[in-house]
Amino acid sequence: MNEFEQQARAFTDTINAELNDGRLVFPVSMEVTLRIKRLADDPDSSLDEIVAVVQAEPVLAAKTIRMANTVALNPYGALVDSVGVAVRRIGLSSLRSLAFAVASEQLAGDHRSPNMRTLAQGLWMRSLDVASWCFALARRTQASNPDTALMAGMLTQIGQFFLIARASDYPAMERNIDRFAELVDRLHVEVGRAVLDVFDVPESILDGLDAEDGYTGAWPPADLHHIVQIASMVSEFPDPFDGLLGRHPQRGPATTDGFGIDPAELQSLLHDSQDERRQILDAVRA
Repeated sequence: MNEFEQQARAFTDTINAELNDGRLVFPVSMEVTLRIKRLADDPDSSLDEIVAVVQAEPVLAAKTIRMANTVALNPYGALVDSVGVAVRRIGLSSLRSLAFAVASEQLAGDHRSPNMRTLAQGLWMRSLDVASWCFALARRTQASNPDTALMAGMLTQIGQFFLIARASDYPAMERNIDRFAELVDRLHVEVGRAVLDVFDVPESILDGLDAEDGYTGAWPPADLHHIVQIASMVSEFPDPFDGLLGRHPQRGPATTDGFGIDPAELQSLLHDSQDERRQILDAVRA
């Protein structure tokens, strides 16, 4: 058994043991996200306590204020310049999504391995793009709550993110990145579901993220699942694991061919949604 096989077995055994025990070990970058989630779920906690957590994280605080000042969330243009007002403006659902985005960005930037960092950065950009499309399409079609759609979009790659973070202690994964991709391909769906369970993600979002249920061809999109599916298809950012696995799916609106969607109607919807999508993408990414 070579070094990669030894470390792959140890890595897999560790992840499987955590899955069986229902006790996932999260990377440090996700601890703030967990703290915000716990406070939001605790009926005895106050909004001021949540604001205090956000204020303690400069990047999250800055992006919360930036998001609160987007036209999509602040149509009357009243300047928001405090974290407390910003949290109230965007709401806890959007704050959770933003916390996930910041945690993912930190993971992508801090990873010791160049190959893993490149993978994480690719996943981060795809997650942001899908999430921003989800938000904008939900607002335009009223098929889902936009905040819920934003959250769902941010979670589409969560299993892969988790496995990249946990692979940092296994250097052979970095040196055999193609084989690591195969390992992630086998594990990420189950791991993603376990992560979502830890965060108590609502059933409505879980249903929207079920990739095994393809797009039904309904038009206009009628629910969160439709929104996530369309956003995933039209995103111009690829899943970086696809290339490592020899998969090169077409990206952009053309990928919806064969799903019963009128290209002209889809293009019109995407055009009308572009400004809101860009505002959310810039607020989170900048």
